[in-house]
Amino acid sequence: MSDELQHKLSVVRTEIDSIDGQLLDLLNRRARCAQQVGEIKAQHGEEGFIYRPEREAQVLRRLQETNPGPLSGDSVTWFFREVMSTCLALEQPLGVAFLGPLGTFSESAATKHFGHAARLLPQISIDDVFREVEACHADYAVVPIENSTEGAIGRTLDLLMNTPLKICGEVVLRIHQHLLSNEPSFDKISKVYSHAQSLAQCHEWLNRSLPNAQRISMGSNAQAAQFAASEPGAAAIAGEAAADRYALPKLASSIEDEPNNTTRWVVLGRQDAGSSGRDKTSLIMSAHHRTGALSTLLAPFSDAGVSLTRLESRPARHTLWEYVFFVDIEGHRDDPAVAAALLELERRAAYLKVLGSYPLAVY
Repeated sequence: MSDELQHKLSVVRTEIDSIDGQLLDLLNRRARCAQQVGEIKAQHGEEGFIYRPEREAQVLRRLQETNPGPLSGDSVTWFFREVMSTCLALEQPLGVAFLGPLGTFSESAATKHFGHAARLLPQISIDDVFREVEACHADYAVVPIENSTEGAIGRTLDLLMNTPLKICGEVVLRIHQHLLSNEPSFDKISKVYSHAQSLAQCHEWLNRSLPNAQRISMGSNAQAAQFAASEPGAAAIAGEAAADRYALPKLASSIEDEPNNTTRWVVLGRQDAGSSGRDKTSLIMSAHHRTGALSTLLAPFSDAGVSLTRLESRPARHTLWEYVFFVDIEGHRDDPAVAAALLELERRAAYLKVLGSYPLAVY
């Protein structure tokens, strides 16, 4: 290495060291400010409300909008989520329940939303995820609600009908499925383990690439990775988190049939989220048995200028051949237009439950 090159690198590295020192000082100053926020809340009887999803969404959007680069918006969002997660943990690490075990896409969704400083609480079923928060053993739950190729997650919708929990956030994650195995090539694989939904999402790829391999449905992709890691001739379809956790090499990457395969999770808590300025409201409603009943239910939204982004029917569990409708609309329940629409809807609907208003996912 020439003296000139060494000198130029030394100048830049000295500058980097100086910036790192400034960053460290600023991060600790921010952490002390976060502690002060917690102390002020405690003085006013709000010590249990350390996490405000609407405030976090506003901060992340502002940072994305003012980011001059060269860092990408995704990188800035990831970094500051981790900063906020660590600062919150100084007061109290948030307990977050999700469908386990560790290594699932639900774990990835939980860490994407709450950061790695959260206390992760994997559960064996979606029912248990709800119960952990309802029983105050966890602060929040992260549960899958729909996939872009496979549709709604029925069990989550059923549990939302009766839970006292409120939706206070959402997480949207692109799903990339990988073929994981200790075997060196496809011709050595006789079994493919995965969750039923992942097998369905990779159905065409499996037909082309592993037509003779036995497909075995598992309770989770992480469990499938565990089996593949210990069994000769086996492979698993799972995500990046499972590959890392169980040290399984990727034989093939991004094998999902639909390249835009995306799953949406909702965040459930015991408190309502305030308005962030860019929000969504979810609700359940049912119609009276009369001609034009559904159009009657939808009219208040169009009359108030409120946009529907999702309408999903689901059998009502208490009565045969009756249905309820899961609806997502733009706006917060406290927005004047949304409030007016909900007030009129309450008058018209046979049943109405507002599941919660919450910030739109910040990518």
